[in-house]
Amino acid sequence: MNDSYDVVIIGGAVIGSAVAYFLTANPDFNGSVLVVERDPSYQKAATSLSSSSIRVQFSNPINVRISQYGSEFIRNFAQTMKVASEPEPDLNFHPGGYLFLANTEEQARTLRENHEVQRACGADVVLWNQEELARAFPHLNVDDILLASYGNSGEGWFNNTGLMYGFKAKAREQGAEYVTDEVVAIGREGDSVTTVTLKSGAVIKAGNIVNAAGPRAALAARMAGLDVPVEPRKRSLFVFDCAQTPEGTATVNEGRLPLMIDPSGVFCRPEGRYFLSGCPPVEDPAVDWDDFEPRYDEFEEIIWPALAERATAFEAIKVVNQWAGHYDFNTLDHNLIVGPHPEVKNFIYANGYSGHGLQQGPAAGRAVSELIIYGGFRTLDLSEVGYERIVENRPFLEKAVI
Repeated sequence: MNDSYDVVIIGGAVIGSAVAYFLTANPDFNGSVLVVERDPSYQKAATSLSSSSIRVQFSNPINVRISQYGSEFIRNFAQTMKVASEPEPDLNFHPGGYLFLANTEEQARTLRENHEVQRACGADVVLWNQEELARAFPHLNVDDILLASYGNSGEGWFNNTGLMYGFKAKAREQGAEYVTDEVVAIGREGDSVTTVTLKSGAVIKAGNIVNAAGPRAALAARMAGLDVPVEPRKRSLFVFDCAQTPEGTATVNEGRLPLMIDPSGVFCRPEGRYFLSGCPPVEDPAVDWDDFEPRYDEFEEIIWPALAERATAFEAIKVVNQWAGHYDFNTLDHNLIVGPHPEVKNFIYANGYSGHGLQQGPAAGRAVSELIIYGGFRTLDLSEVGYERIVENRPFLEKAVI
């Protein structure tokens, strides 16, 4: 480890490693990159504990285009991320598509409005009435459904740690350095951050500092005398077995079931021979950074009743595994924050994904690299999700947050 780097990245999970990859992959960048990761096992990283899926069904064009790029990047991941003398990485992508269900006029109106935005961006999304939905997925009880929105392509789920480790391996091959340590202080002189102090005692000079600390983003910002409205929010996930699988009754995507978003907010998708499910919590307070105890009652009280109502096959199900992970929750508007601090311009935020970090990682990593190399966005303009809106208390509107 040197005593000075052009870019120091705090956090080496999917966002930090994506930034490191895009920086070192760009021929216009000839600087040095250090990634500081406190836990190289990533056992409690938001990346590792996520439901690892991607969708284009958002209400804001920026979020749609971010996921369109993410989907394209995942399709080409094996070739792009191949490391010399290693087999091609396989993300095991399942193109199952998202299925949003609406059973109120307000929900149906939102799906229609979102669909107009998605189609204007070229997304392959269709709207189905009750009859069309029943024909596509005959195992579902759709008597109460007014409208459904389904992603024909560009959506699905994949290997979450595969994406992260692929970015990391390729970034290292391209020259990025990783160190197992923890940033405990950030030096600042006026309108510039200058150094990071590590728990080991090392003091590293930094030309730019990227905050990719996930749910701990606010801690990293405070070290520089700054702030960011990001806090850890807990989400519990449940894997369950099904006595009578509905797999054989599905007619879309070669018999695969979709990732279904029930009007109640409960989601469910296939997970190998099992199913993965979760729901928005009734109460959603900030939690301790080390609190990973699942909310076990959510399955019995919220998830199971909703699923049993939606499909007869889900009446007899049994939990086989559960865990809890953290959202890096943006309390202002639940959307990503990408860009420099307006006064301390060499401190760059890549935070607040609120559960969308995996699917938005490729676009966010590319965007941050462009800011560092060129001083502005070159491909997808993410100015609307910059830090300025935080200062101005101007939320970035996104209606399709789950």
